Amino acid sequence: MKRYLTILFLAISISFVNAQELKLSKRKPEALTGSAFAERISDSSLSLVNREKIIFRQIKDGNVPDFLRKLVPVDLHWTEQESNKTYQIRYYVLPDYFAIGSNEDYFYVPMTPILAQKVARLAKCILPTKAIVDHIYDQATIKLRPQPIPPTKAMTTLPVFIAHTDSIQQQIKNFLPSHQAGSLTAGNKKDIIISNKIYGEATPRVVIYGWHKPDGKAIQPVYNKHTNTWADYSHGVRLIQNKIFINNKKTSLKKALREAELCKAFSDEGPINKPYYPLFKSY
Repeated sequence: MKRYLTILFLAISISFVNAQELKLSKRKPEALTGSAFAERISDSSLSLVNREKIIFRQIKDGNVPDFLRKLVPVDLHWTEQESNKTYQIRYYVLPDYFAIGSNEDYFYVPMTPILAQKVARLAKCILPTKAIVDHIYDQATIKLRPQPIPPTKAMTTLPVFIAHTDSIQQQIKNFLPSHQAGSLTAGNKKDIIISNKIYGEATPRVVIYGWHKPDGKAIQPVYNKHTNTWADYSHGVRLIQNKIFINNKKTSLKKALREAELCKAFSDEGPINKPYYPLFKSY
């Protein structure tokens, strides 16, 4: 009987570890499609703050495709060189960049880091580090080729956001069954990342990184020259569940990033004591 209970507990534990979902409200049948939502926020007179308030309300109401809700595990077998300790690590990530709409009609919605942080907090998640972005690309089963649009003043406008969503979806047509099943997808956007470079400047910053090419090299090195009100078509939001498992024990990514040894599995810049962006009352 004792052996049976041990096996049963193990089975339940494995099931729990392998079935992680985004903690958001269920999508309503009458929710806007991605293209309808993009059209709704295309009014050029709409301020950035008000646009992001509308985006957040849609997300809070659960207008997120089903294929984005089941999180994908990323597994690491990592050895800390100085102590020679070995760690088995599992954390969970969105299978693709954040979008609004249905499985059939969704819109990749660029956000400022202020909104991205608010969404992450709502979903009990955290934004990735540079190292995590690299892990995700390495383990992605769908690797799309980046499709940059020549930089102009229009790169922060809805028509360009929509055009870039359309171009990515044309690529995804070649991978539809696996993409809709939640296969880990990368290469289609840069990431808003957490970093020590968020802080220390005279004005608050967004830090971006990534957009890996097929050879595995990132187009965008770690960059913090835009203020935190910048959001262009190339920025994606990838959420990472804060709850992680290290040697089969539950802990949090925020805690690991603050620890001198464990942080090295997730960070190229040592401990990150503030693994978040500051929020503002206007949001």
